[in-house]
Amino acid sequence: MTQPSKPAANVFDLSREARTALASGAPQTAVRLLREALDAEPKAFGLWLNYATALRQTGDIAAALEAVDEALTLEPRDVLALLLKGSLVERTGNAIDAGRIFGLALLFRSRAPAEPAVQAALAHAEAVNAVYRKGLEAAMDAALAETLGTDLPFSASPRRFLDLSAGRRRNYWPEPSTYLYPGLPVFEFYDRALSPWIERFESYTDAIRRELEAARATRPDLFSPYVAEPKGVPVDQWAELNHSPRWSALQVIRAGTVQPYAPDLFPATLEALSLLPQPDVPGRTPSAMFSALQPKTRIPPHTGVSNARLVVHLPLIVPPGCGFRVGAETRPWEVGKAWVFDDTLDHEAWNDSDEVRVILIADIWNMFMTEDDRRAYASIVQALDRFHGALSAGAGDGL
Repeated sequence: MTQPSKPAANVFDLSREARTALASGAPQTAVRLLREALDAEPKAFGLWLNYATALRQTGDIAAALEAVDEALTLEPRDVLALLLKGSLVERTGNAIDAGRIFGLALLFRSRAPAEPAVQAALAHAEAVNAVYRKGLEAAMDAALAETLGTDLPFSASPRRFLDLSAGRRRNYWPEPSTYLYPGLPVFEFYDRALSPWIERFESYTDAIRRELEAARATRPDLFSPYVAEPKGVPVDQWAELNHSPRWSALQVIRAGTVQPYAPDLFPATLEALSLLPQPDVPGRTPSAMFSALQPKTRIPPHTGVSNARLVVHLPLIVPPGCGFRVGAETRPWEVGKAWVFDDTLDHEAWNDSDEVRVILIADIWNMFMTEDDRRAYASIVQALDRFHGALSAGAGDGL
């Protein structure tokens, strides 16, 4: 007579019994029970994680690593599984791999339970990962120093590559508010060697500053709020500065037109600006202005209109406590020291001093655009402006 088969074990009961065995200090029993449960439910993430935990308690680190990898195959971003794997690898004596795996766990720490034991594990992961990162950075720094020396500027491509690879520098990409011209290299600040006119431009600093001071004394009315969005336009991060004199500008060349007062008030400034390879897009560029930032004022992070043109700063009045960040690079202004940067990268400025800060701002063509690029860009933008101008004049209703 055939005997009836034994009913299959209930996975829930096996899991509960395994947790009881672990709590009572019987990890071998827990391993047996969880193995039986996994035979019935091989795709159960929680069972694999508990199985790895039980194996760790038995001291079978190799088997525990295999089990936690099965769990991570099912849930590769689970912070508890990554913490467990990091601790198992750490037990093998491989501090480098442990630090790297703990770094992955820290990426998902916001998903971690609030239990004290988990938070303690995260704190340990941070400490091990910090040692790993320090060693990694030291190894890369030594390699770069041996190859190219130690005096590379922050903006040099090898230094940028090293810092990105070490994770101590964030990568920024152009995010123009209107026009993105494809195929152009991306730099926060451009090497001075790419601007052969820059030293001669800087030689006008004293003359430009005298003209600025005279205008501030006699024509303060020429300064107007830099941000002046009309009603109905979302101001977002500009709410605090919209129509505010805390950040103001005196226009020298605006939308391609030299302002009527500029030849008399700013002859040296215009002469200096003539040295720059400024864009020529009628109704758009060139442009140049004095930008005044009042004490205790910050310009929030933002991006500019188009990467087809770059921005030149010539600092004229710079009290201590002023700074400027473009992407991952932060620099202090230095009177008379110009720089060129890409304002379509996230950037911000601040004046933490008790005095006004004033710089001359101008635009130039992106030096990596060919003549054909420039002609094409100008033609397309003018076509867009003509089309929109016709719509605004009532030639079409639009949609």
